[in-house]
Amino acid sequence: MPELPEVETTRTGLAPYCHQGIISHLQVRQPRLRWPVPENLEAQVQGGHLAPLLRRAKYLLLPVTARGYLIWHLGMSGKFRVLTPETTDQAWRKHEHIELGLTSGVRIRYEDPRRFGALLWHPDLQAGQAQAPWPQHPLLTALGPEPLSTNWHAEDFYHQCRKSRKAIKVLLMEPKCVVGVGNIYATEALFAAKIHPQCPANRLSFSECALLVTHVKKILTQAIAQGGTSLKDFASVQGDLGYFAQSLQVYGRTGQACYLCETPIQSVQLAQRTSAFCPQCQPLSAKEA
Repeated sequence: MPELPEVETTRTGLAPYCHQGIISHLQVRQPRLRWPVPENLEAQVQGGHLAPLLRRAKYLLLPVTARGYLIWHLGMSGKFRVLTPETTDQAWRKHEHIELGLTSGVRIRYEDPRRFGALLWHPDLQAGQAQAPWPQHPLLTALGPEPLSTNWHAEDFYHQCRKSRKAIKVLLMEPKCVVGVGNIYATEALFAAKIHPQCPANRLSFSECALLVTHVKKILTQAIAQGGTSLKDFASVQGDLGYFAQSLQVYGRTGQACYLCETPIQSVQLAQRTSAFCPQCQPLSAKEA
């Protein structure tokens, strides 16, 4: 599933094509995604002026000025393809379900083989205004802070941890705690901070929480700079693969030697997700078990 760096890579790839665009049409060939695409959506957006493309957690928000927001989620396998008048391959591909057309001649197509993604509409007359608050859509209102913002910091995270007995890996992936830190980057940040993924959150010291926050921010920033992580489906708008996978230290390396100590990487299931770790570099003490 695309995580925050992959969604941010998608946003930066699409943003120049959307900038100050005017919607000419919205064609929906397959409305049955994770949630049905709203009926009569084209009538809601046709002729609308686009404001800068935003990202909140793993959602892409495209403001249609003074009308509302198109809210996209990539699901497990969603991605976009941009077609310009110069694009030679204009044919629809098998799993391309939606086309957003602009008066500039640019067309943005959404492809999703597994159809776990979504396109939703949220009416909001403040859409597109400078300093407009986040849209009050039910999927967005309960989200926690952005991990790369100043709103997420060691003090707040430490207080959250003190109130939870959950494994730190599980808490770190909860969107009410902090958004967008998925399995790959939570696994890598815990390794960098030398914290076992099963350690109860309320056992962490303030210094450990501060170190973990630092590594989450650092690793997400590095992943964005490298275009995200391409494991199966993800590619940028330009079709490029992210190459952060070359930097992975433990994720996907169960049974292989740790790069630091040569101990075999182990894994454990937490909240139905595989969590890789090095038992030597990330020891779990008896009091933490």
